[in-house]
Amino acid sequence: MAWFERMAQEAQSDWLMMNGWEALAVLLAMAYLILAMRQSIWCWPAALASTAIYTLLFWKVSLLMESVLNVYYMAMAVYGFWLWKHGGERGQGQALVSWSLKRHAVIIGATSLISLAVGYLMATYTHASMAYLDAATTCFAVMTTVLVAKKVVENWLYWVVIDLVSIYLYMNKGMILTSGLFVVYVGLAISGYFLWRKQLQPSSPLATAH
Repeated sequence: MAWFERMAQEAQSDWLMMNGWEALAVLLAMAYLILAMRQSIWCWPAALASTAIYTLLFWKVSLLMESVLNVYYMAMAVYGFWLWKHGGERGQGQALVSWSLKRHAVIIGATSLISLAVGYLMATYTHASMAYLDAATTCFAVMTTVLVAKKVVENWLYWVVIDLVSIYLYMNKGMILTSGLFVVYVGLAISGYFLWRKQLQPSSPLATAH
């Protein structure tokens, strides 16, 4: 009986600790998104801290590709900070750009094929949960994060779809706070698209890339 009570107390302690870290990651992730919408370079330090926490949380619940994804996010946070500060043709910071539908179609097609291949490998050789959906959100998030760093306006539309799928994944894993965060993300991603679209300078030679 004492053994059972001790195990129950340890399980409760682990649950409280995990949810405490998840809450902190949620707050930092929310800060990242709001700052990114405002094109504030400080979104990247917030992203770095948030993704470091999520790397450990996702590994604990066996969402392996999501955990690997967040290691990548940490590296991209450093790259994004540098690009927004020193990128662009004149080294004065990356400017907003818009890419053509043809270019996005190629990106979507290539990323979809990679997602299927990764999903098959994960389903066959690992204990990953919901391997194909996990792989799809991972592969598209990897690609879309590059678009954020390059300030491609359409990145927000990709995030809308990624976030909707992610909500389903996280709800199935009992990560309620994170699921709630991604519901908010959907609305903010839509707002972010229109905000960046409004701020895009059509007269700029960098405004549209084919």
